[in-house]
Amino acid sequence: MPKLYEYFGLIILFYSNEHEPIHVHCKHQDKESKAEIIFENGKFTKITVQKVKGKDPLNVADLRKFRKLVEIYRDDIVRKWVDFFVYNKEISCEKITQKL
Repeated sequence: MPKLYEYFGLIILFYSNEHEPIHVHCKHQDKESKAEIIFENGKFTKITVQKVKGKDPLNVADLRKFRKLVEIYRDDIVRKWVDFFVYNKEISCEKITQKL
């Protein structure tokens, strides 16, 4: 379960047995949501934030922070997805200490 970012209490990560589309999970305390990064014909089209089955979703404020982080770090998330799932590279966690 590689952790990608820590951002003011939010933990953004991949699960080791993930599937496409490219997506990240966000945990805060006992809540969790996920964001999918959608590409069509090789071009980015949108980010969709969804509930995770069996988990309570993030609260509204945390969902806003999560969505903004995914929007800003989208290209880095895609690169890390390819590095981890295609090239089997280790991913290091980045602590984000400035508000986005």
